[in-house]
Amino acid sequence: MAERLADVEVGPAEAHAKLAQLKADGFSFLASLHGLDYYPHEPRLGVHYELLNMATVARVAVKTRVSTDDPRIASVTDLWPGADFPERECYDMFGVVFEGHPDLRRILMPEDYEGFPQRRDFPVGGEPVLFTFNEKSYGKNR
Repeated sequence: MAERLADVEVGPAEAHAKLAQLKADGFSFLASLHGLDYYPHEPRLGVHYELLNMATVARVAVKTRVSTDDPRIASVTDLWPGADFPERECYDMFGVVFEGHPDLRRILMPEDYEGFPQRRDFPVGGEPVLFTFNEKSYGKNR
């Protein structure tokens, strides 16, 4: 079983440097990158990174939080190219902007969609999301 060494909490300005240091120290595998919403607490948007040391099978979690007023953090795609899609998903669902990302755009929702559906203050229910495949047929079967 993998040993969990620690949960490291850093500010958004220090996150990239800390992650680069941990990668140099042997935590070379980015196992997970995901967003969270700590509503109603501020700063309310969290970004969590789960790193794995392949040699020792040790894990470490790096956590940071950004405000909804300025939800910016440096991209880690330069350290782990596989962070591309998880950062896009976090941007799409929570509105966290990953500065330096090579192609930061929506990945799950339509490009013109307004809002961030995984934020806790996002209205539940509401109107259906129209994708190109169901745009013309929506409503005919209802």
